[in-house]
Amino acid sequence: MTTENLLVELFVEELPPKALKKLGDAFAGVLFEQLKAQGLAGADAVLTSFASPRRLAAHVTGVAARAADKAVSQKLMPVSVGLDANGAPTPALLKRLGALGADASAVASLKRAPDGKAEALFYDSVQPGVDLTAGLQKALDEAIAKLPIPKVMSYQLETDCELPGWTSVNFVRPAHGLVALHGADVVPVKALGLKAGNATHGHRFEAAVDPVVLADADAYAATLAKDGAVIASFAERRADIVRQLAAAAAQVGGGCRPIDDEALLDEVTALVERPNVLICQFEKEFLDVPQECLILTMKANQKYFPLLDAAGKLTNRFLVVSNISPADASAVIQGNERVVRPRLADAKFFFDQDRKRPLESRVLGLAKVVYHNKLGTQGERTERVSAIARAIAQQLGGDALARQADQAALLAKADLLTDMVGEFPELQGIMGGYYARHDGLGEDIAHAIEDHYKPRFAGDELPRNIVGVVVALADKLETLVGMFGIGNLPTGDKDPFALRRHALGVVRMLVEKDLPLELDALLRSAVPAFGDKISDASAALGDFIYDRLSGSLREQGASAQEVDAVLALRPQRLADVAQRLAAVRAFAALPEAPALAAANKRVGNILKKAEGEVTAQVNEALLVEPAEKALNDSLKTVVPQANAAFVAGDLTASLQALAALKAPVDAFFDGVMVNAEDAALKANRLGLLATLHAAMNRVADLSRLAS
Repeated sequence: MTTENLLVELFVEELPPKALKKLGDAFAGVLFEQLKAQGLAGADAVLTSFASPRRLAAHVTGVAARAADKAVSQKLMPVSVGLDANGAPTPALLKRLGALGADASAVASLKRAPDGKAEALFYDSVQPGVDLTAGLQKALDEAIAKLPIPKVMSYQLETDCELPGWTSVNFVRPAHGLVALHGADVVPVKALGLKAGNATHGHRFEAAVDPVVLADADAYAATLAKDGAVIASFAERRADIVRQLAAAAAQVGGGCRPIDDEALLDEVTALVERPNVLICQFEKEFLDVPQECLILTMKANQKYFPLLDAAGKLTNRFLVVSNISPADASAVIQGNERVVRPRLADAKFFFDQDRKRPLESRVLGLAKVVYHNKLGTQGERTERVSAIARAIAQQLGGDALARQADQAALLAKADLLTDMVGEFPELQGIMGGYYARHDGLGEDIAHAIEDHYKPRFAGDELPRNIVGVVVALADKLETLVGMFGIGNLPTGDKDPFALRRHALGVVRMLVEKDLPLELDALLRSAVPAFGDKISDASAALGDFIYDRLSGSLREQGASAQEVDAVLALRPQRLADVAQRLAAVRAFAALPEAPALAAANKRVGNILKKAEGEVTAQVNEALLVEPAEKALNDSLKTVVPQANAAFVAGDLTASLQALAALKAPVDAFFDGVMVNAEDAALKANRLGLLATLHAAMNRVADLSRLAS
């Protein structure tokens, strides 16, 4: 079977830049999978995807003009339904064969094979392979239908001459061209009212020719680059931008580097067809404004790359990725400098105006800002966060820390009412820190205000000082306790109040800052701050937080069994969890571990089935059998050793001490009847098992390690 390489391109108006990479990967990926599913592309076929502002394309190697014929075995019906008592075909069987293009002559060749409890009839046939035109049409339709389009546009296309008029088309952007080449041959497919050809269009302004005619599928990228002035590959265009950014920064000198922002890089790659990086600058006086403001306005509004010096401080230079490459770029440079200046002037104006009022003067205004219709205003929320922060700080540092935490918590949301945060909501907290410094409140308070949203995402840094940790913890607890208290819980992939992220933030602060706080008590202590606005959902919230902790630990490499064993006991100090996990891992490596874990599971089941409450007490006078006496003697030796190691914080040694119990435990279950007829003996043996169970499960529930 001969094969040729295939090229499919959909030429459209400018695609949404933030979605371009995903659109390009999806278009090429679905097209490729469909070709393979139909047998037109083999397992060794190679896919290359292309995506530029005005095109989505895919190049596939080794595509056949027609797929190979395929032997197919189709189940028809049970033998009892298809054949009568004499073995003759029933009307039902003949009708089914007719639907498959066969007649009564095929009955003799039908196969019988078991199908569950009955025997069924199977019809073997050869299914002709699909030809490329039909197969590619199906693949193209599927690729377009499955595009992750953020928002669909509706536009009109003029219909064929024999059917005058207009027809509506729905797509992400109006499509103007379709290319489908199998080698040098055009594949006559259609899409979005377009017929496939061998010509596309290049750069809007710099293409050498228009249209750009493609000699064959393999000439696509090179021809577009040469005649169309377009780098069609998203990855190649992105790499070229990275190279040019680094070269431009080196040209500026002084150890300068462009700001590192992968999302911005992807977006700019999606905005240009042939990138040209230019160096621009703005007046140094704007550097008096916090650099976060300037960086944000340059990135968000203009898609510029600010330049940082060797110390990470913003310079007055920035890089522009232009879509044109004139011989004299001065006009482009001046134009971009002229555009950015008003943006920076606005930021300076907001900063200057905001500093005319102390941060504290804005706190009362939070009473007019609605937070949630069931939880009140931001002012009420601020009071709750302050109350929770004071309680936490009192435990961690007494009155002095409580006063600082209270002040920082009261001011933490005040910057929401500043002009700067009104223009750039992403700067909330950051601006509060700047304004706190301006008001002379000191670095501890300023850092706490700036950091109280942290950690904002996975891997984000934690607050820098203990005041910030307390306020951040209180802020997240207020959100979690409040939302759970009104029943506003995450469902599926919907989590509008980022409760999962808040829960992980609480976990990270408790663990990484080694805070001596017990989780259940911490959650309950936050409830009174809400008065009668919520119900107490601390138990459900605790389960939610342990679930987040469990997922986080598994992502870090801990086994599900180890995590379940540790978290089954709901350890209250989350900072101890890592040490417990290490101890469980060391215990699981012991040769005695599997037997002890199985025995522990058995003991747990026995105690669950016991009538009434079982007390972990043993009356030695009632120990009759040698095996139960031996187990009791072992417990009297091992338990003090394990407990002493536990109290000393050596959890690994505490668990490993239990290895000495394997032989007496095995002997006990081999030689002792727990459910003795004598009630006193039975109760005493259950007490012995309860003592064993308590000793074995102080660090973790070892029964969870049993296979």
